[in-house]
Amino acid sequence: MPTPEHSNGAPCWIDLMTSDTGKAQAFYGDLFGWTFETGDQEKYGGYITALKNGKSVAGIMQKQPDRAGFPDAWSTYLRTDDARAAVKSAAEHGGAVYLEAMDVPEQGTMAMVGDATGAAIGIWQTGEMTGYELAAEDGTPAWHELHTKDYATAVKFYQDVFGWNTDVMSDTPEFRYTTMGAGDTAKAGIMDASGYLPAEVPSHWQVYFAVADTDAATEKAVAMGAQLIEGPDDTPFGRLATLADPTGARFKITAPTAQ
Repeated sequence: MPTPEHSNGAPCWIDLMTSDTGKAQAFYGDLFGWTFETGDQEKYGGYITALKNGKSVAGIMQKQPDRAGFPDAWSTYLRTDDARAAVKSAAEHGGAVYLEAMDVPEQGTMAMVGDATGAAIGIWQTGEMTGYELAAEDGTPAWHELHTKDYATAVKFYQDVFGWNTDVMSDTPEFRYTTMGAGDTAKAGIMDASGYLPAEVPSHWQVYFAVADTDAATEKAVAMGAQLIEGPDDTPFGRLATLADPTGARFKITAPTAQ
């Protein structure tokens, strides 16, 4: 497939903050067929880039001691032309600043904010690194989705801060869902999760990975120490399963539903 085009405001990168980078590489390498390159320790802090067929698809980084109380987690980054302006706008629109914009030598500029509903979202201003180079094929990012307890506030935040042109896909009490873009050109989704997220679970982004066979991938992941959280289930959007990797980071997998 051609390299994805990452428009402004759209997801362009994902990475995993993990308590065990070795275990993460073994797990995802086997599950998704990834290989890995480790960046210079002094320059990039040993950041690990995951590759699929020689193309970059994700990052992995060691969780620092000051984050020991936080669960291992996948993060989504949205593309912007000006990371510092995006951080300022996020704060002005009810968000929180978790990591001020910082330059990554030669690669770009990154930041991390909390949106107005408390969900962490990364910001990436491109340099040499423009984002993941494969998408929506086996072992690569397929979809990005915000599960929020304050749906209306979340939609407005991403419209105001990241310039999302949104489309309401469904607006019933059972299923409220808005996308960035519409139909086959949609880049990400926002789901009203107020009816099912437990009180102790904050609003959060979830990353989906494409697989050839959801059931086979689920079985393989569980055999390697993953926990099956939900599924596999057929949905109008594919056959889905939710898993937690061996150190607890949650992710989703999806494959086309058998016709």
